[in-house]
Amino acid sequence: MSTRLGRAEPPLRREVVEYMLDVNSHMWSMRRSKSNFFRIKNVFSGVIAVWRWFDQISQWKNPITTVLIHILFIILVLYPELILPTIFLYLFLIGIWHYRWRPRHPPHIDTQLSHADIAQPDELDEEFDALPTSQGSDIVRMRYDHLRNIAGRIQTVVGDLATQGERFQFLLSWRDPRATALFVSFCLVAAVLLYVTPFEVVALLYGIYTLRHPKFRQKLPSPPVNFFRSLPARTDSML
Repeated sequence: MSTRLGRAEPPLRREVVEYMLDVNSHMWSMRRSKSNFFRIKNVFSGVIAVWRWFDQISQWKNPITTVLIHILFIILVLYPELILPTIFLYLFLIGIWHYRWRPRHPPHIDTQLSHADIAQPDELDEEFDALPTSQGSDIVRMRYDHLRNIAGRIQTVVGDLATQGERFQFLLSWRDPRATALFVSFCLVAAVLLYVTPFEVVALLYGIYTLRHPKFRQKLPSPPVNFFRSLPARTDSML
C-alpha cells in the first residue's frame, strides 16, 4: 500500500502511510502507554467529579445544597416519570454551558497529550527500536526489569478485581457454609419485604439513610462491607 501511495500524485512517503494506518500500534511503548492511561483518566474524570460531589453532599459539607438534593430526590422518587426528563434536561444545560469553551480550531498534533515533550531518551530509544532488538544485553535487561515492575502493578490490580468477582460468585457456592446460609436467608427476607413494601418507600428510606448526617455515621466499615471482605476467594489456592 505504501508503494502504491508513493506513486500517487502528490506522493505519500512511507512514514506518512504507516502513521495513518497506525502500523506500530501493537508494539510496546512506554510513552503511548502513559498517554493512553491519562486519556482514560481524563474520560473518567467526570465520573470521579460526580462521585466527589455526591460524597460532599452526603457528608453535609454544604447543608443548603444537601437539603435541596433531599427535596429533589423525594420529588423524583414520588414522581418517577420525571427521572429521564430531568437527566436529559441536565445534559442539555451542561452542553449549553460548555458552548463558550467550544473548540475554535481544527484538531492538531498535541505533544502534551502524546507525552512526547517529557519522554525520556531511553523510552524513545525503546519505541523506535526494531524487532528483534538490536541493542545489547544490558539495555535489554534494563528494559525487561522496568517492564516487570510495571506489569507487577497491573498484575496486582487485576488480582484484586478477580478477588472481588470471586467473592460475589462464592456468595451462592457454599464455599463458606455460614456466609452462604446468611446470604440466602437475607435474600428470602428481602424478597418478602420488597414484595409487600412499595418501591417508593424502599427508595426513600435508602436515599435518606445514604444522605444521613455525619453525626449518625461511624468511622468503622459497615457490617455488609465487613461481611463481603471476609468471604473466601481463590487466592488461597494459588501458588
